Amino acid sequence: MTQLAAQLTPQRALFDIPDEIAYFNAAYNAPLLVEAEEALHQGVRSKCHPWTRVPADFFEDAERFRTLAARAFGEVAENYALIPSASYGTSTVGRIFEMRLGAEDEIVVIEEAFPSNFLPWQRLARETGATLVTAPWPEGGGTWTEQVLSKITPQTALVAVPNCHWSNGAVLDLIAISETTRAVGAALVLEVTQSLGAMPLDLARVQPDFMIASGYKWLLFPYGLSLFYAAPQWQDARPLEESWLNRAGAEVFETLSDYAEAYQPGARRFDIGQKSMPTLLPGALVALRQIGDWGVENIAARLQTINDRLAEALVEMGLTPVPKSQRSPHILGVTAEKNLPDGLIPALAHRQVYVSRRGNALRIAPHLHVTEADEARLLSALSACLGRG
Repeated sequence: MTQLAAQLTPQRALFDIPDEIAYFNAAYNAPLLVEAEEALHQGVRSKCHPWTRVPADFFEDAERFRTLAARAFGEVAENYALIPSASYGTSTVGRIFEMRLGAEDEIVVIEEAFPSNFLPWQRLARETGATLVTAPWPEGGGTWTEQVLSKITPQTALVAVPNCHWSNGAVLDLIAISETTRAVGAALVLEVTQSLGAMPLDLARVQPDFMIASGYKWLLFPYGLSLFYAAPQWQDARPLEESWLNRAGAEVFETLSDYAEAYQPGARRFDIGQKSMPTLLPGALVALRQIGDWGVENIAARLQTINDRLAEALVEMGLTPVPKSQRSPHILGVTAEKNLPDGLIPALAHRQVYVSRRGNALRIAPHLHVTEADEARLLSALSACLGRG
């Protein structure tokens, strides 16, 4: 834990969360920062006065996005692009690989992956004749990493995995997976919606070909804006859409009918067409700056402290958390020996305590707004609803 992590106290004042709300559901939908809300209002007002917007406004915020993303998560600004959703990002990669795969190739995914990290690969397999290989849910003390590694073969062309499973936070060792993926000459695609911004990821060591993260969870973005990363070797690939804003010379509006063949450099060709979004981008810029100021390692350390305390108390309550060696710092998956009772989530919400249920697992996902009083309310409410008090 870094020195700042030890000092990183609850940041509730930066969020608009009433004292009576105990919100442990950031993996479902994270709250906006108060400053981001204010920036979004200003962006809406700027759209009300379009005569104040000049051509540079169509590009400058997008460039700030790239710079702040690189500061927060590593590598260089040139490798980042703005997209509207995770499925847009995975579909972009699917388009790139349509002409690269054939019947002899395999695509590796994990069992019960989130739909946006499964459906595009299912479609890609159908279009190309490639085989979709699923790493099964680990049983008997096994790990997701072991399951994925067991499915990578010389026929593997693409491995599409997250940093942790979306349903319960169980981690995957991306460094081990990356090394094996590269050893067989396959591409590594990371869909890290449930971890980027709250769980460290060493891009220099993992060396993904692509990385995709929806913004409205741990990135603290407003809805409708997400993040895409493309390694340099893929920055001449075909984008999903052909936007004039992403072509060379687009800044000169007077000559747009001189249709440019060349794209802007780096990963900019993968930007969403309408990347000049004063109603969305200002909120994302605030979030990226704040995440960079906090530091992802420090965010993770703080959230792990909260979840470790909760896990210890939940064991005493007769519940079973994902083992500490296998769980992510920011998401705590918890199961019961018998099925959780129907109506548990509404009963907790009635007490103004918010978590998610995925299958027979509770998914507890705090962010930096959580206080020790929130923790106590969660434990008290769970005890009452489960009849453990």
